[in-house]
Amino acid sequence: MREILIRGADYLLTMNDAREELRGADILIRNGIIAGVGHALESDGEVVLAAGCVVTPGLVNTHHHLYQSLTRAVPGAQDALLFGWLKTLYPIWGRFGPEETRVSALTGLAELALSGCTLSSDHLYIFPNGARLEDTIHAAAEIGLRFHPTRGAMSIGESAGGLPPDALVEGEDRILNDCIRVIDSFHDAGEGSMCRVGIAPCSPFSVSRDLMRNAALLARDKGVMLHTHLAENEEDIAYSEANFGCRPGQYAEDLGWTGDDVWHAHCVKLDAQEIDLFSKTRTGVAHCPCSNCRLGSGIAPVRAMRDAGVKVGLGVDGSASNDAGNLVLEARQSMLLQRVSQGADAMSAREALEIATRGGAEVLGRSDCGQIALGKRADIAIWDVRGLESAGSWDPAALLLAGPTRVRDLFVEGRQVVRDGHLISIDLPKVIERQNRLARASAER
Repeated sequence: MREILIRGADYLLTMNDAREELRGADILIRNGIIAGVGHALESDGEVVLAAGCVVTPGLVNTHHHLYQSLTRAVPGAQDALLFGWLKTLYPIWGRFGPEETRVSALTGLAELALSGCTLSSDHLYIFPNGARLEDTIHAAAEIGLRFHPTRGAMSIGESAGGLPPDALVEGEDRILNDCIRVIDSFHDAGEGSMCRVGIAPCSPFSVSRDLMRNAALLARDKGVMLHTHLAENEEDIAYSEANFGCRPGQYAEDLGWTGDDVWHAHCVKLDAQEIDLFSKTRTGVAHCPCSNCRLGSGIAPVRAMRDAGVKVGLGVDGSASNDAGNLVLEARQSMLLQRVSQGADAMSAREALEIATRGGAEVLGRSDCGQIALGKRADIAIWDVRGLESAGSWDPAALLLAGPTRVRDLFVEGRQVVRDGHLISIDLPKVIERQNRLARASAER
């Protein structure tokens, strides 16, 4: 029986049902599960001292495009709106293959882990030159993060009125058959699962109504979740109204894309009726504040969503539109944007941290994660608040106000992934070197 005792945390933010905050508290981990939370706990196993630290549940990333970590700060895409940004980058992404997909996933997941993330989704919707979803799944296993990859797709190219180039779209039968393959091969619906697979047609402007409808039917037959982009900016709204004769919320509802097994990325432009629809149907939202700022998409109505009871989690989105992948900074940005749009009391640091932990777990259907409570999975982040960033802070538990932004220790399923600020599961300098070589080769082409 493997045990770890995290001892004497200055502040323990549990995010449990009572939202308890404990001082000088311990956490007992046994076989990947939280077996004790309290004071003066004992164990014959490994002891991790947490004096001078804030301990939180691991952060949850509900939307990412890991392959994009190879295309940060690309000239021509740095100052473009969404559609122009995509048109610049599609040809570059079309030259990727399995190695680019794998290495960029290792890089993106490493960045997430160092920012306190223990569970990440990924939306991979291009498969050029032999790339496959398992290129990312194997990378996540190597890093040691809990993973929710989604088999994305684009089926409507430029010649048929879509946005992507024809070379990047796939036949719809092939898409659905490959969804079946990856679900049957990699999806684990069990408690404590390290990999759950979702189905994720890319967006209303890159797939057909038939594919959206059939994907929903397949997902429910297989018992997996659905994910796509929705209502990201004004261009997105205009496309929906011009091509479908309705707003994105109605489009989603008509095609079976609402419910507790669905989460949509961005939702910057949801109106009051759509927010009410998402609340009544328990449809989730992945809020991506930094990417929305970078692309000038706007400020998502997170305060209104939360007040209405919509499930909201955070997403870093792809590193081509962020250009970082630091989830704790994403949580801070979400707090600041709601304050700048709604007033200084619109969102507290603790609420933003709750969205980043428990909120994200709820969006991904993971009732076993996102909180520090008996019987939950031992996904735990330890933040050292004795350093410069927190010096002088009267309330270190308000982690998003003063930092730090890099985790000291990280545990996933009770296994240590980060120790003393360093990723221990992979040779990170070697991965960074390979990543930079691949990026330079892409730029030279």
